[in-house]
Amino acid sequence: TLKMASDSPESLMTLCTDYCLRNLEGTLCYLLDNETLRLHPDIFLPSEICDKLVNEYVELVKTDSVFEPHESFFTLFSDPRSTRLARIHLREQIVQDQDLEAIRKQDLVELYLTNCEKLTAKSLQTLVSFSHTLISLSLFGCCNIFYEEENPGGCEDDCLVNPTRQVLVKDFTFEGFSRLRFLNLGRLIEGVNVETLLRPLASLAALDLSGIQLNDVGFLTQWKDSLVSLVLYNMDLSEEHIQVIAQLRKLRHLDISRDHLSSYYKFKLTRRVLNLFVENLVNLTSLDISGHTMLENCTISSMEEKMGQTSIEPAKSSIAPFRGLKRPLQFLGLFETSLCRLTHIPAYKVSGDKNEEQVLNAIEAYTEHRPEITSRAINLLFDIARIERCSQLLRALQLVITALKCHKDDKNIQVTGSAALFYLTNSEYRMEQSVKLRRQVIQVVLNGMESYQEVTVQRNCCLTLCNFSIPEELEFQYRRVNELLLNILNQSRQDESIQRIAVHLCNALVCQVDNDHKEAVGKMGFVMTMLKLIQKKLADKTCDQVMEFSWSALWNITDETPDNCEMFLNYSGMKLFLECLKEFPEKQELHRNMLGLLGNVAEVKELRPQLMTSQFISVFSNLLESKADGIEVSYNACGVLSHIMFDGPEAWGICEPHREEVVKRMWAAIQSWDINSRRNINYRSFEPILRLLPQGISPVSQHWATWALYNLVSVYPDKYCPLLIKEGGIPLLKDMIKMASARQETKEMAR
Repeated sequence: TLKMASDSPESLMTLCTDYCLRNLEGTLCYLLDNETLRLHPDIFLPSEICDKLVNEYVELVKTDSVFEPHESFFTLFSDPRSTRLARIHLREQIVQDQDLEAIRKQDLVELYLTNCEKLTAKSLQTLVSFSHTLISLSLFGCCNIFYEEENPGGCEDDCLVNPTRQVLVKDFTFEGFSRLRFLNLGRLIEGVNVETLLRPLASLAALDLSGIQLNDVGFLTQWKDSLVSLVLYNMDLSEEHIQVIAQLRKLRHLDISRDHLSSYYKFKLTRRVLNLFVENLVNLTSLDISGHTMLENCTISSMEEKMGQTSIEPAKSSIAPFRGLKRPLQFLGLFETSLCRLTHIPAYKVSGDKNEEQVLNAIEAYTEHRPEITSRAINLLFDIARIERCSQLLRALQLVITALKCHKDDKNIQVTGSAALFYLTNSEYRMEQSVKLRRQVIQVVLNGMESYQEVTVQRNCCLTLCNFSIPEELEFQYRRVNELLLNILNQSRQDESIQRIAVHLCNALVCQVDNDHKEAVGKMGFVMTMLKLIQKKLADKTCDQVMEFSWSALWNITDETPDNCEMFLNYSGMKLFLECLKEFPEKQELHRNMLGLLGNVAEVKELRPQLMTSQFISVFSNLLESKADGIEVSYNACGVLSHIMFDGPEAWGICEPHREEVVKRMWAAIQSWDINSRRNINYRSFEPILRLLPQGISPVSQHWATWALYNLVSVYPDKYCPLLIKEGGIPLLKDMIKMASARQETKEMAR
């Protein structure tokens, strides 16, 4: 079912929402005074659409770097007569006081504000506007919402330096929130009196007090007939807390878990406490005790533990107190406890660190609000993916993608998540992944590269991109991925391994793509960046993979792209070519790449005069005799000279070497090559070769072109015969056979 789910196309609703948000002016809105968005007067949208627009907008601002947020976006929803909102989820810095203020007339039923640190006490007053309709409210991590700015009396000089002081609001309560049932106050700021705040609420069903330290929770018993869910994550517990919890007999979900690394806790779990929960909380279906230390042994004997098939029946439970359960729990949180490694655990879903299933359950349960736990769970998944084989690949991938999206600015999650992605996308898992899923991976990888200049994240992200077919799978983000890689390569201080991977990726991205792509990348500074890398390596007298890949990338990006060839010449590319040749006379691969690139430059008629110097022509002529990389260096040198010869004797503006002498050396070189040579070259088009056939100015150029075609179609007939026919090569060859100026051996080969 997961396979189908990840493969199914986006719904029409999702596609329309996305399109409208990216084109607000062209669809729902117009611009007033060139700056304020206004809804067209004839538009009326129900809450099903408005909720989706707002929630999707928040998601786009958070996860899509090219999406521009609009200052006045929330004002579009200020009038309930044209736009209705009911359930909205807002996160982080995206939302400010004036945004909530803009929608205060809406009858909100559900409002989730997660880590909205820019909200102040002004927003508390706005919340009162929703009091008569609100059923569900989360203020998780809104650490400033109980602070207001107080202007000091009498403005001294001081008020310019610090015109406002933050003061804790003490008098706000949930008075009048008559329908509120679900409330999350996680990570509430210290100093707020929780009891006073909550007292007016008549019948709470769910309460989350994560990360809040309360010595007295006796007030919770006022909801003992209604409270079904209680979360006290990271609250330092005591015997008093336990006694209060035991009175909340309606509880179905209880979470007293903790982060065992965060601080010292006096409280230790005992057999008696677990017994108390089992006896009193008879409706319990979900319990989380992750991170707790057991003060005493709660397990059955190891003899019993090993007996029989693994079972989730309470009667066989390895954890003795849970034998009193009426039925297995739906969920049991045992992450970072010793209990998760036992055999018989009476729950359908267990979070822990024993195996892949438990680890995935942990990532799923804790991603939203507990990044500190999630990063450790993803680290465990990383080990599983690296050492064993993941059996729930799609689920694992989707969970890691969600975590990376949700915590874009959390370094630990970005490091562990990007590392896990590398192993989860490698070739052995390829078949199980849909295009849609692989695209999601690419998106979060690029987000990571954008947000983090940190070496580990950058390296992990680059390595993960290497698991994709390039350029095909990256085509949909072509511009962005090139910009990010060039950005990495232009940094002054560079990590060797990242540099190597980034250059390899750049090279792959400009190989076998359309010319308009190459031109666009050229304009981003690609040619200049590669030449800088080459210059640096020359200065260090190093010819490594970075040097070779950089020349290879230049060879690829100049292929049939005159603008990039011109850039290469303008940025002193020929000077670097000569210096590399002199510094590294034995490096065959390097010579091949450099001459392949110069072959591209020589194909551009307007640029050939710049190659017509005694020094360059002598170098090309000498390379005709090179045996480097089979025939490749000699072949490419001959190709460069063939294009220069094609301009005729009048273009030969140098005294030394003589044109005839070079022609003679070219004939000798071509005759020395084995016609059945296998090739280290890839032609997308024969056009530059074919243009050398119908001419009588340079028979040797004609011969080189005919040899090239003959070799390619005889060694690789399946690939190159169709290309030769498609590009009109047959009539050109037939015409050439009739030409008087063509040499006999050229005609034979053409025939």
